[in-house]
Amino acid sequence: MSKLTKGLILAGVQLAIVASLGAKLAIDRARLPRVWAKVRSYDPDLPIRGRYLALQLAVQMQPAGEGGGKMPRPTTKVPCGSASGNLLAINGQLAATPAEYGHGVLLTTCFAPNVTEVWLMQPVLYFIPEHAENSMKTGGGGEMWADVTVPKKGPPRPIRLAVKKGNSFTPLEIR
Repeated sequence: MSKLTKGLILAGVQLAIVASLGAKLAIDRARLPRVWAKVRSYDPDLPIRGRYLALQLAVQMQPAGEGGGKMPRPTTKVPCGSASGNLLAINGQLAATPAEYGHGVLLTTCFAPNVTEVWLMQPVLYFIPEHAENSMKTGGGGEMWADVTVPKKGPPRPIRLAVKKGNSFTPLEIR
């Protein structure tokens, strides 16, 4: 087998790997539930990874279902900590049910009285072009939200960003 043939085979294998990942993400977008989640962000710029926004997503806590773990619901302020939860889409919002510690995703547990909103501990990454303006600073008085797919296991996958004013979402054009 010549060097050219070996090189073409290697290029074909690499192309198949990249194409299979793209196909999996396209199938997931069509098959998995999509929801809007409120975000807070910082804008790291690492030379190895490129330019991206690290998004921390807000999650609405739901009561524990059968077999779910317990998440404390204090009536007074408590120090921050973490808990595990299973993510799901409920009424177009990102929600979580308590899970046994070590299963599911990690959530912050800084609760105040009558607050059911917690945040994902691990940020999800949203890659942007190298010379794009940091759109997190151009909210114009609205809240920043992300359209995400919710897989059965693991963190959500962001698709696009938007500004929410009132009940309407205005998707951002990031170029």
